[in-house]
Amino acid sequence: MCLAVPARIIKINGDKAQADFGGILREVNVALVDAKVGEYVLVHAGYAIQTLSRKEAEETLRLWKEILDGEDQS
Repeated sequence: MCLAVPARIIKINGDKAQADFGGILREVNVALVDAKVGEYVLVHAGYAIQTLSRKEAEETLRLWKEILDGEDQS
């Protein structure tokens, strides 16, 4: 199963970007998308594979939180 996680772009340097995954900063490759600082991207295996609107990113993050909160109750 493949998963992609939303992250917000903090800064870009060539094909590399610093992305914020809810307070955890990671370097991602943005060569496959036209992302700008402040925008959201879906990241899979270290690569940004799609840009997202803020609304789409927030909805995806809300769903992830709901899933993870449900796991904690098991």
